[in-house]
Amino acid sequence: MQTILGASGQIAMELARELHRNHTRDLRLVSRNPRKVNESDALVKADLLDPSQTTAAVEGSDVVYFTAGLPANTQLWEQQFPTMLRNALDASRATGAKFVYFDNTYMYPQDDRIQTEETPFVPNGRKGKVRAAMASMVLEEMARGDIPVLIGRAPEFYGPGRTQSFTNALIIRPLKAGKKPRIPVRDDRERTLIWTPDASRALALLGNTLDAFGQTWHLPVAEERPNYREFAIMASEAFGQDPGYTVVPRWVLNAAGLFSPQVRELRELLPRYEHHNRFDSTKFASRFPEFTVTPYRDGLAIIHAEDNVVRAS
Repeated sequence: MQTILGASGQIAMELARELHRNHTRDLRLVSRNPRKVNESDALVKADLLDPSQTTAAVEGSDVVYFTAGLPANTQLWEQQFPTMLRNALDASRATGAKFVYFDNTYMYPQDDRIQTEETPFVPNGRKGKVRAAMASMVLEEMARGDIPVLIGRAPEFYGPGRTQSFTNALIIRPLKAGKKPRIPVRDDRERTLIWTPDASRALALLGNTLDAFGQTWHLPVAEERPNYREFAIMASEAFGQDPGYTVVPRWVLNAAGLFSPQVRELRELLPRYEHHNRFDSTKFASRFPEFTVTPYRDGLAIIHAEDNVVRAS
């Protein structure tokens, strides 16, 4: 039995598909309102803030994946995220399950350095501090050695379905609506984005590779590092639109935060859009050379095709 905690997001749904397709059909999906991804999935309603519910949800699991998400609300993150993770770790240890933690890069320095698994945590803002504390919690569990633990870390997403990210919101969503994409802060800085199905496929592979445990892994990304100008042009071409776009300066986004709670919650991430973002996944590529990473143009073409299907239906 393999169990996904926080099974409602895009990463979790893609993970469930990949596990079912290539690793196991004995899957348990856990959230407050779980829905089947595959016909054979077992569903468990549980609140990860409740230790007893969390333990019951992972009982009998061989591998537990923590992919839980929360809305971009700083106070909610501070109040709930560490508790949810602690309960998941405690439950996995109590039941003897392996633990796979899906992580992001909020705790990394927002500068031009190349990001590797050894990059130090230098969080900017309260949400970054929450993610740094959570990653440190998992590393402490890994060092304790009572159960096998690994971290799979991903940079900013782009992808199909309900993928949530700045890039999807500002570039892909406008294109779907026939509008010009918007680029946050600067268009001449290199971006490393991960295709969400690749992130989930890689997480499933790690969770089913015994010697991957006890380590942090950067999940695989394409070798090319387009700047946002190049990415916006590629996206426009994929949607058959003229390659125009608008750069939204940082001061405009800061001002928008006065009126939009959603934008206000993301302002602490804006410095990273002033710098190159170079996320390195060489370690994963060396260990799993057979893993095929989706090129940006292919991913954008898939999103466009999916959008056409939605419109046709």
